[in-house]
Amino acid sequence: MGGDHAPEQVVLGASRAAERGLDVTVVGQPERLGPLLEDHPRLRLVPASEVIGMDEHPAQAVRSRPDASMNVCARLCRRGEVDAWVSAGNSGAVMAAALLVQGRIRGVARPALGTVLPTRRQPTYFLDVGANVDCRPDFLVQFASMGAVYAERILGRSLPRVGLLSNGEEETKGDERVREAHERLRRGRLNFVGNLEPKDVLAGEADVVVADGFVGNVAIKMAEATAELLFGVLREEIPRSMAGKLGGLLIRSRVRRIRRRLDWREFGGAPLLGIDGVTVVAHGRSDARAIENAVRVAAQAVEADLVGKIREALAR
Repeated sequence: MGGDHAPEQVVLGASRAAERGLDVTVVGQPERLGPLLEDHPRLRLVPASEVIGMDEHPAQAVRSRPDASMNVCARLCRRGEVDAWVSAGNSGAVMAAALLVQGRIRGVARPALGTVLPTRRQPTYFLDVGANVDCRPDFLVQFASMGAVYAERILGRSLPRVGLLSNGEEETKGDERVREAHERLRRGRLNFVGNLEPKDVLAGEADVVVADGFVGNVAIKMAEATAELLFGVLREEIPRSMAGKLGGLLIRSRVRRIRRRLDWREFGGAPLLGIDGVTVVAHGRSDARAIENAVRVAAQAVEADLVGKIREALAR
């Protein structure tokens, strides 16, 4: 029920995921979902009478609406009736429902929200991107541990390189939190490659990049806006002359490949790391393709036993 294009595009994306062999349940208001499901017989419906809006206070809405679709999803996951759940709705409410219903993995101070970021080399896992605006150094260290597990189990990176986002490569750069986190990571067991500037992140100098939620959220939104600006300018400028139109025809297939490589929809969504169960947050602007890929990410996290591996890493 959540997201800018819900429920139509969410149902369509879920149906496409089901066509790939996954057992997909949709949760929401039957009066809105029922007519849509007539064209998607592979999907099962679990009713939820309430919906949490994108602009509502997350924790208050989750607590006051026990039959909200997010709460129903989290309960299904906690009871083992589904293996994972996905939402493109209010991300703060997704985190609140996951925390209040499913709880945290033992030893986790704060769950973290990450995303897969395209770079010049290969995709990088970037966290936190908004779940924790205020972070202590030990939070950042724990995010690094959980992110390394994600990079290893989901992205297939052996001994993933972990970097800390800062305003300079030197270990003396950054605020007090970043400097202390740098020292702890340097002395820890992870394959820590040091501080990274934004140019290093986009160059693919690390498999995992760690930041507090405020900086991470601004950085990821700036990256998305930059990609959209680039392709928007190309669409405007190329047709301005006959030479541009001819050149555009010649490079069209290459531009499409580049766009797919940079398109956030191809990555779908990312699990909330630290939750005792697989909870995937999709972009609020998700269309059917993004939802299909978010469900794929959820299935990968289950198959890779992401929660169990994070539990083992924190125990070590």
